[in-house]
Amino acid sequence: MDLHTVTALHCPTDRAELVGRLGPGAAPLAGGTWLFSQPQLELHTLVDLTGLGWPSLRSTDAGLEIGATCTLAELAAFAAPPGWPAAALARSCCEALAGSFKIWHTATVGGNICLGLPAGPMTSLAAALDGELELWPASGPARRVPVTEFVLGDRRTALRPGEVLRAVHLPAATLAARTAFRRAALAAQGRSGAVVIGRRDPAGGFVLTVTAATDRPHRLGFAGLPTAVELATELDRIDPWFDDPHGAPDWRRAVTLLLAEQVRADVRAELA
Repeated sequence: MDLHTVTALHCPTDRAELVGRLGPGAAPLAGGTWLFSQPQLELHTLVDLTGLGWPSLRSTDAGLEIGATCTLAELAAFAAPPGWPAAALARSCCEALAGSFKIWHTATVGGNICLGLPAGPMTSLAAALDGELELWPASGPARRVPVTEFVLGDRRTALRPGEVLRAVHLPAATLAARTAFRRAALAAQGRSGAVVIGRRDPAGGFVLTVTAATDRPHRLGFAGLPTAVELATELDRIDPWFDDPHGAPDWRRAVTLLLAEQVRADVRAELA
């Protein structure tokens, strides 16, 4: 879709050129798959982030850094080093996006998270693996925010005016964990109605993350593998459940409970 109100395009090549470019009426441009999907009448300026040259993927002893402009196709193709079994979640989460291969090769990790959609699969990935977001403010030093504190609700985030998402950091400790993934949707190619991810850490802790069924990520932590009753009790504390054409709240709650027990059973079977 043409954005006929846009009259300016800035293409910064370093952070100094980025400063002051974003504000009312200006929007960052990376993949643009959502930006160009509908009218954006409030915009007059686009700021293209792709010229900043951020590495898409960088693995270190500390973990994995995913550049905000990394495409879903690049992330799905990532070959993790030995000892990072949880990295396989990346492809599962990419496949949860209701989009064509063209979308995969254009949509970016950062754009998906910054949209703040409940069904954002990159939010699911980052939340499940204790991801932290590196944010560049309009001025001053960068700050880091856990993704569970960044997505505040449906299309609501903690992104400040003039700020951009630079990278997603996944720690090596969680990448070394064993994981189980479940997803449900009302249609085979429909938007996710519930995404449930379980993580068994090397030290024995168990973490369950719920997204898509709620307007923000919910993270439930246990010292060890919980019983079915313990898990269901914690899930019952979630309120409210999200409501939109892709799933009613009672359906989302019921299917989340079912998927969570399946995830728990997968982890228990692996321990047997």
